[in-house]
Amino acid sequence: MAETVITVQGSFSKHYPAERADATISVHLEGASRADTIDSVTASADAVRAAIDASTVDRWSSDRLQTWDEKPWSNDGAQLPVVFHARIGFTVRFSDFEALSAWLESIVDLPGVAVDSLSWDVTESTRTAATAEVRSRAVKDAVAKASVYAQSIGLASVTATAVADPGMLGVGAPVTSDLRMVKVAADVSQLSLKPADIEIEATVDARFVAS
Repeated sequence: MAETVITVQGSFSKHYPAERADATISVHLEGASRADTIDSVTASADAVRAAIDASTVDRWSSDRLQTWDEKPWSNDGAQLPVVFHARIGFTVRFSDFEALSAWLESIVDLPGVAVDSLSWDVTESTRTAATAEVRSRAVKDAVAKASVYAQSIGLASVTATAVADPGMLGVGAPVTSDLRMVKVAADVSQLSLKPADIEIEATVDARFVAS
């Protein structure tokens, strides 16, 4: 009797509470004087750094000062005086969300400061453990699915012959990874500091022989 080959795809996902937040901040001002604009941006950036030093942060970084100018046009086509721009960006990581809230409240009203993004994630150690867990559960899902297929055609058991990342068994479209971690962005306009859980999911392809 010829072997019956069953090829399936298993998947599993799980939600984990957010453990850290990355805030991306920009200080951007414009003005009629290059020197005055740079001074104003530098003053706001210094205040942001002082607030970082006074808070409990995991790590932070800042960009170099960027400057540029433009010659805008009016609605009637006339060229207006030169406008000078200056900008400095910051990225700050928090694991203490109360400290994050207090820090944001202390800087949002500074001249030129804008919260560009606020994203939530888990730590590297949680990511490692979660990766192992969801991949294991995805394989178990594949076994359960293959068993149901086998039983539906009157066969009693299945034996795995191959397990691989999606696309590597020659079925379906190849993908670059079998694991996805969804980073949840907060509504920074509302300064929402209650993150949704982080979803981590895995998918595997598996081939079985049924008997």
